[in-house]
Amino acid sequence: MSAHASAPTIVARAPAADPERRHRLRLRIGWILVGSLVLVLAAYGFDYYSLNAQHRPLSAKHQTLRPSGTVGVRLGMLGFLCFMGLYLYPLRKRWAWLGKKGSSKHWLDFHVLLGLAAPLVITFHSSFKFHGLAGMAYWIMLAVSMSGLVGKYLFAQIPRSLSAAELSLKELKDEEAKLTQQLAAQKLLSAATLAPLFEFPSAQRVESMSLLLALGSIIAVDLRRPFRVAGLRRRALGLGGKLATLGGFLPTRKRELEQAVHAARKHSSLSQNILFLSRSQQVFRLWHVIHRPFSYSFSLLASAHVIVVLLFGYM
Repeated sequence: MSAHASAPTIVARAPAADPERRHRLRLRIGWILVGSLVLVLAAYGFDYYSLNAQHRPLSAKHQTLRPSGTVGVRLGMLGFLCFMGLYLYPLRKRWAWLGKKGSSKHWLDFHVLLGLAAPLVITFHSSFKFHGLAGMAYWIMLAVSMSGLVGKYLFAQIPRSLSAAELSLKELKDEEAKLTQQLAAQKLLSAATLAPLFEFPSAQRVESMSLLLALGSIIAVDLRRPFRVAGLRRRALGLGGKLATLGGFLPTRKRELEQAVHAARKHSSLSQNILFLSRSQQVFRLWHVIHRPFSYSFSLLASAHVIVVLLFGYM
C-alpha cells in the first residue's frame, strides 16, 4: 500500500435552492419592474397627459407618447402581450407538458401580476383616451382585471395543497384539530380572549344564505380579523408596547406571544374556510362562468383593434 494513501474526498454539496424563495424573488422583481415603469411614465408624461385633446398636438412629447408614437405603440404591444400571457395559466391545465412546469400557485401569482400590469400599460398606451373599439376593449379589460382580483380572493378561500389540489374536509378538520391543541397548550391567550376571533354565523345560517350574502359574510369576517388580532396583542401589552405596535397591528418582539397570535389567526382563518367551504366552491364556480366571457370578449376586441391598426394605421 502506498504511504500516501488518499483519504476519502468529501465533496461539499451546496444547499438546494428554496423554490418558494426563488419564486418570491422573481415575483418581487416583476412587481418592481411594473411599478418602476408606471412611475417613470407618470413622471415623464404628467405634463402631456394632463393636457386636453386640443393642446396635446402642440406638446413636444406628442410624437412620443400618443398611442401611435414611438413609446405609445410599444406600450400597446407590451400591454397586448401581457394580456395574451394571461392565457398561459388556463392553457397549462389542458397542456400536459406545460402542466409539469412549476406549481399552479406560482403560475397564479404571475397570472395576477400580468392581469394588473396589462391595464396599467394599456392606460398609458391610450394616453388616457378611451373611445371607439379600443375604448370598448379597454373597459372590458378593466372588468376582466377586477373580476380576476375577485377570483384570486375566492381561490384563497378554498385551501389547497402545494400542487393546488383542493384539500378534503377531513384534511382541513385534522389541521384544525392540531391548531386547537397548539392553542390549548399556550398560556398567554385565554379562551375568553380568543373567542372574538371565532365569532362566525352558524352552519345552518351559512347554508341558508344566498351566494351574494355568503360572499359578503366571508369578506366581512376577513376585514374584522386584523382588528381582532390586534386586540389579542393589546391585551398582552402595556402602554409602551401598544404605542410601539400601533395598537397591536404590528408584531411585537415577544416570540411566544407572536407564535400564539399566529396560531390563533391561522386557526380562525381555517375555521372560516371550513364553515364556508361549500359556499366558497359554489361562488368560485359561478365566478368562472362570469369571468370567461369577459376575457374572451376582450381578446376578440383587442385582436380586432390590432388588425385594424396594422391594416389601416392609427392616427
